[in-house]
Amino acid sequence: MSITEYFNLLFTDYTLRTITLGTAVLGAICGMLGSFAVLRKQSLLGDAISHAALPGIAIAFLITGAKDSNILLLGALVSGLIGTFWIRGMISKTHLKSDTALGLILSLFFGFGMLLLTYIQKQPNANQAGLDKYLFGQAATLIESDVLLMVIVTGIALGVVLLFWKEFKLLLFDIDYTKTLGFNTKFIDILITFFIVLAIVIGLQTVGVVLMSAMLLAPAAAARQWTNSLAVMVFLAAIIGAFSGVFGTAISATQNNLSTGPVIVLVASFFVVISFIFSPARGLLFKQIRLIKNRRDLKLKKTLQFMYGIAQTHENIEHPHTVRILNNFQGFTQKSLRKMEDNEWILLNKQKWSLTSKGFAEAQNLFNQVAQHD
Repeated sequence: MSITEYFNLLFTDYTLRTITLGTAVLGAICGMLGSFAVLRKQSLLGDAISHAALPGIAIAFLITGAKDSNILLLGALVSGLIGTFWIRGMISKTHLKSDTALGLILSLFFGFGMLLLTYIQKQPNANQAGLDKYLFGQAATLIESDVLLMVIVTGIALGVVLLFWKEFKLLLFDIDYTKTLGFNTKFIDILITFFIVLAIVIGLQTVGVVLMSAMLLAPAAAARQWTNSLAVMVFLAAIIGAFSGVFGTAISATQNNLSTGPVIVLVASFFVVISFIFSPARGLLFKQIRLIKNRRDLKLKKTLQFMYGIAQTHENIEHPHTVRILNNFQGFTQKSLRKMEDNEWILLNKQKWSLTSKGFAEAQNLFNQVAQHD
């Protein structure tokens, strides 16, 4: 099946429509909430929470003996929240840094979760088959009720973000100022963290424990390259996340033996690479272009200063001697002279040159700037 055929079937095939809508909604909520995680410099938090959710899934299955997605995700939510509060407690009550606490909780909970999964798989209960899908995700198992849950959570998260927008924005950029205004920063911080955990948990079935952090961070990292506005960043991250979900699902559906979750993450990573290279303000390509332009401008101004010095110390600047002095200057090239002529700084007549009034004014301004700096 080709990409074109996929999109033609999208509106008529129930399975394709359900999976695509689910991955699009997941990408949108991950992009939206991931923006706050990135700006709060808590990029590893998503990785720790997603791994911390694994024992909750296993324990929920052991208690109920059934693979009800809602019950398993509720167990994942409880386990993820416990892991989150343990991380916060370790950072505030001990001398451990945040990265150390995140690493410890990630390893502890993931190891415990894998131990429980191994134990479950050795039980004679046939219902245990398929629990490992939460490790790497299996978008094909999404059903309409799963998508409805994602839509509800996304709607609630969007409502909370809009309702507490001012408080979230203040907390992100100046927590001390937020406290002086009388806001309960602890409550706001817990609220943001809760919805980040919730977004991670509902994505486990689609992307899996191992890759969920990339789904949370990649759209936000890509969006951050394009803007300095929080509102624009959140919107762009949601759009990038949704597109990653749609196109990742399309590629996975049109190719054999490609898991949907990893493909979605790769598409999101592609957006990150494109953003890192081509974004106008921060992109590597435009940074290099600006660097080359700045070097060229510096070269022109150094040449102008040198020519100004010749004009100030020689009565006849058209004399071959002055031309020879200029030729020995390292900044001099025919190209730079032509550029200076285009800027109306000098007049050229074969090997003869003369500074214009505009060139004198520009050179004098450069000397004044140097004098002020010194």
